[in-house]
Amino acid sequence: MMTKKFLTLSATAVAAALALAGCSTGPSGSSATSSSASSGSSMPGMGSGMMSGSAPAAAAEHNAADTMFAQGMIPHHEQAVEMSEMMLGKKDIPAAVTDLATRIKAAQAPEIETMTGWLKGWNESATMGAGHTMDGMMGEDDLKQLEAAQGTEAAKLFLKQMIAHHEGAVMVAKTETSQGKNGDAMQLSKDIVTAQEAEIKEMQDLLAAL
Repeated sequence: MMTKKFLTLSATAVAAALALAGCSTGPSGSSATSSSASSGSSMPGMGSGMMSGSAPAAAAEHNAADTMFAQGMIPHHEQAVEMSEMMLGKKDIPAAVTDLATRIKAAQAPEIETMTGWLKGWNESATMGAGHTMDGMMGEDDLKQLEAAQGTEAAKLFLKQMIAHHEGAVMVAKTETSQGKNGDAMQLSKDIVTAQEAEIKEMQDLLAAL
């Protein structure tokens, strides 16, 4: 479903860029379309590899808010995947919590590759500048506590931490929705808000039941 959204928005963005530039559909047009399509691909490496061929077009279709969104959301997603993997490696975790961790990992890992591909295509650094941090990120001590916890205690801690983690991501995503320029990035931000607000409610219900 997300791939289709990306493809639709990408085609619109490419068409608009070509019209503004007064270009006909040639090599640059086809490469831009390919790069946009790759942003929704789940195949490892495809997003970053194909984006590089359309750097000028991609660079014209993003702003500072898009860059900060991708730069910040990548490590945020990476930490969510790390936390989910911790839970999947533990025993005696409630099945509903294990299922949630599986879904979080499955959803966010491909998005990391997508955003990495965007930054490469935009000729932007893949990391944020010094002094910038993402809302909701866990500290080293938090992760150590989660790693050491077992059973129901681990499940409760994971849910509490991931609720805060998701709330931070939602805040950043809403900023991108209101301030961004790139169509694909703005669509992803909307998808993140929708998915993670639903997961926050789910986690609150699971936590109350434990």
